[in-house]
Amino acid sequence: MTAGVIALIVVLIVVTPLGLLWRRRQGVLRTPSPPPQAKPERSHLTADDLRHDLGDRATLVQFSSAFCAPCRGTRQVLGDVAGLVDGVEYVEIDAESRLDLVRRLNVLSTPTVLVLGPDGAITKQATGLPRKPDVLAALGDVIPFGAGE
Repeated sequence: MTAGVIALIVVLIVVTPLGLLWRRRQGVLRTPSPPPQAKPERSHLTADDLRHDLGDRATLVQFSSAFCAPCRGTRQVLGDVAGLVDGVEYVEIDAESRLDLVRRLNVLSTPTVLVLGPDGAITKQATGLPRKPDVLAALGDVIPFGAGE
């Protein structure tokens, strides 16, 4: 075999597991791990930050960009969920126009989804298109069963 073929095989062996891991993590809502010496402004958002009122029970926040294909699907999922659950607001933020928040929250790609409690605390986050049942489950962690209904 030539050196080029051997190099290609080595690259495939190294990159394939990394790609599979990345794909597996896309859209999964998980509890954010606070960075060392986390500041409160990195774990909470206010109505002023969002330029939109927080939901009475929870808020779904989506960071999007103009040419992001998965952002359209995410918009549909989050909008549907906000319409299904009373007291839940949905806010879409253009990442390019809100670089202050992008930097503060360390948003590295779009779509990035945040689930906020009624006080604006970030309880869950995901990168990529989340599944509707996962978003509902994340809201279930924020909104106590039977609360307000």
